[in-house]
Amino acid sequence: MTALATSQSASHAGDDHEASGAPRADCIADSAGGLTFDVTDPGEPGTEDAAHLLLRRRDADSAEDYVRLPLSPSADGRLRAALPSSVELAEGRWNAYAQVAGGEPRRLMPGVNDLRSLVDRAPSGSRGHVAVRIPYATKQGNLSVRSWLRAPHAEAGEIDITDTAMTVHGRVYGTGLTDTAYVEAVRRDEPDHVHRAEVSFEGPEFTFTLPYGPLAGRGTGPWDLWLCPAGESGPRVRLARILDDVPDKKAIFTYPVVKCVTTDHGTLEAGPYYTLDNDLSVRVRDVDAREGGGGEG
Repeated sequence: MTALATSQSASHAGDDHEASGAPRADCIADSAGGLTFDVTDPGEPGTEDAAHLLLRRRDADSAEDYVRLPLSPSADGRLRAALPSSVELAEGRWNAYAQVAGGEPRRLMPGVNDLRSLVDRAPSGSRGHVAVRIPYATKQGNLSVRSWLRAPHAEAGEIDITDTAMTVHGRVYGTGLTDTAYVEAVRRDEPDHVHRAEVSFEGPEFTFTLPYGPLAGRGTGPWDLWLCPAGESGPRVRLARILDDVPDKKAIFTYPVVKCVTTDHGTLEAGPYYTLDNDLSVRVRDVDAREGGGGEG
């Protein structure tokens, strides 16, 4: 059967200030990975020429964790800042601020986010990397941007679930697939324990089937999935799903679980899930642990 994701409410942790009386920013995303911010009321009137939009990476500790973009008047009376796809934004969560004339940065609140261009996005991969920026509202109501920069990138697509295994369909960007390609499931807390699965492909599109039995045989715990498109001689690429408009998939996308009877660990259950970074993993846990929701990242 084909596993369909079901929606649940999601929260975004790690923000620093409650939004109160802050300026708002509408965001428009383009298919190349760029963002445009339209800001209302960034501060004192008459100081637009010295206004900037500041992006600060969560837990920033260096100059590279700050990006300043000039805010310029637009036709509708607001101020506009552009973050082109050519400007690199390191992976992570970036808090958005408006800053006027050297004053204190003011946290931005989200307005309307137009993310239509991100749905079913298929970048060329010609630059050797995939850049993704998704604006979102934090649980405090502030504006942040979730950024990914993957080189190369393995995008997970449809996942089919059977009684014993899962089959993943995906596409690779920034590198090619060869006859020696395979996928590795790596036990997170014991990285020496690896299970390989064969990969079939046509052009950049690939498919693999991962049985749950060998994973459940090691007991409970998460397994992370990696694509080795050229076998042992090439890159090792983390499987993820980032080419859409959903910044946090862990609490939003859920998949069926399968019961696995093992000799040493009794009855467990296994199934795919997305981590806090939208990477694809497999969770193996006790059947009774489902009520607790699971704490893997």
